[in-house]
Amino acid sequence: MLKNIRHAVGWHIAIINRLRDYIYCLACNTVGIRMSTEIKTIDHNTLSRLVEAGAVRGAHVVGDVGGWGVLIKYGMLERALAATRSKEIRKFKKLETLVAYLKEVGINKFNIDATQYDPATIQTYKRTDRADAMRQAHEAVKHDKWFREQVALGLEEANAPEAIWIPHDAAKADMQRQRESLLARTRNAE
Repeated sequence: MLKNIRHAVGWHIAIINRLRDYIYCLACNTVGIRMSTEIKTIDHNTLSRLVEAGAVRGAHVVGDVGGWGVLIKYGMLERALAATRSKEIRKFKKLETLVAYLKEVGINKFNIDATQYDPATIQTYKRTDRADAMRQAHEAVKHDKWFREQVALGLEEANAPEAIWIPHDAAKADMQRQRESLLARTRNAE
């Protein structure tokens, strides 16, 4: 008997919370479910386990300021999907990304409420540091290719039968002569 009373009370509290959300939406002249931080959340791992167990009754995708959120219905509860690190309600900037996520998890049917969705409120971030890093990476690849070509060309010339090899002592003496000549010119210029 006590178990039934607890179950009924929990069910009534869930209904009262839902009605409070709808009354809030009507008071603000909006329709739909508000995606606020007051809603309890579940993480990706919990959602995956619920889907595996077949406990998910449905999903409700809600358009809101800044993107799309999803409410997962299981048992007598409804929870919003949380972001991995921040534990805040996860917002998807693109509906396509959210659909792909839900399909990957195993949820293929869901409702969509785009009443409060406004694409103008979605912020995009420009990562100039990433652009610079990519530019540097491309330059490094280009330089590496050039360097490898030069090494291959040098090895090809060195291995050619008509290549003339200069002994180390002769090359060293030639460099000494060039160094002395340069020093003499700089002294004369002063």
